[in-house]
Amino acid sequence: MKDLIKQLTEVWGPSGQEGAVRGLITAAVKPLVDDLRTDAMGNLIAVKRPTVESASGRRIMLAAHMDEIGVIVTHVDANGFLRFSSIGGVNPLTLLGGRVAFGNGVRGVIGIEKRESPAEEVKLEKLFIDVGATDKERAERLVTVGDVGSFDRQFADLGDRLVAKAMDDRVGCAVLVQTLRELRSTSHEVSFVFTVQEEVGLRGATTSAYGVNPDIAIAVDVTATGDTPEARTMAVGIGKGPAIKVKDRGMLAHSGLKNLLVRMAKDSGIPYQLEVLEFGSTDAMAMQMTREGIPAGVISVPTRYVHTPSEMVDYADVLGAVRLLVATLSAPMEF
Repeated sequence: MKDLIKQLTEVWGPSGQEGAVRGLITAAVKPLVDDLRTDAMGNLIAVKRPTVESASGRRIMLAAHMDEIGVIVTHVDANGFLRFSSIGGVNPLTLLGGRVAFGNGVRGVIGIEKRESPAEEVKLEKLFIDVGATDKERAERLVTVGDVGSFDRQFADLGDRLVAKAMDDRVGCAVLVQTLRELRSTSHEVSFVFTVQEEVGLRGATTSAYGVNPDIAIAVDVTATGDTPEARTMAVGIGKGPAIKVKDRGMLAHSGLKNLLVRMAKDSGIPYQLEVLEFGSTDAMAMQMTREGIPAGVISVPTRYVHTPSEMVDYADVLGAVRLLVATLSAPMEF
């Protein structure tokens, strides 16, 4: 899967600009599914119909979001420097000296105004992007107000560990693609949904879940860890298996589905962790509250340095997430 993860993380696709990501995934899944469509929001919905007749077959929706956090230009000053706002949860501390890529291929460097002291808080309004222009006119030939950028950072293979921008949630997209490749037989109709605009409010999952109208929903996303020096206390670490969500700030996972995932992990010999995330949420929050309500859960890939240009995962955790999904979809979904 490493080549797939590299391709997916390096492609450009901030929230609302997921077209290139969607094209890459479309090419990968088209030979593997029975139906493939893009809805009005831009969600890619790939449907695999049952290969085995069964009265216990269910309609299942799997979701992983295609978008990544980014920046949007709000002003160009007389000297050609760009002011910007965030798209999604961007931490100013991670930006200084970093590079930004815009959709037209223009690149820039993030700088900061003079601070009164090193202890002064770094705020987004104190940062700017330098695209190498010498004045406003030259800058606006390259980039103008409303143009969107993402972090410019290459994928790095460290062996067991992989580092890239946009692991959140291209690694989840990769897990769904690989699950399709490995799923030989299922009694369920499974919609593999690659959603848009998760980082700005779970928007793609909200509309696509309404359209798919599944019996059961599972999101595949990243989660934070508590395994770095003086990290916030959390019982999740990379290299210890995929995490099965119990709770986050936006949802309580359906207890029956959570217990089913735990049972499937145990029965399949897949190392797993239980996740309680005190901040943030996933597409599962939106899917859970669709129509009259849908039992929803999450399989998470533990990730260090979430929402930075260098998000780190353990390759074994990624493979474990695929194994867990394949095992779950290959069995009756009874809970």
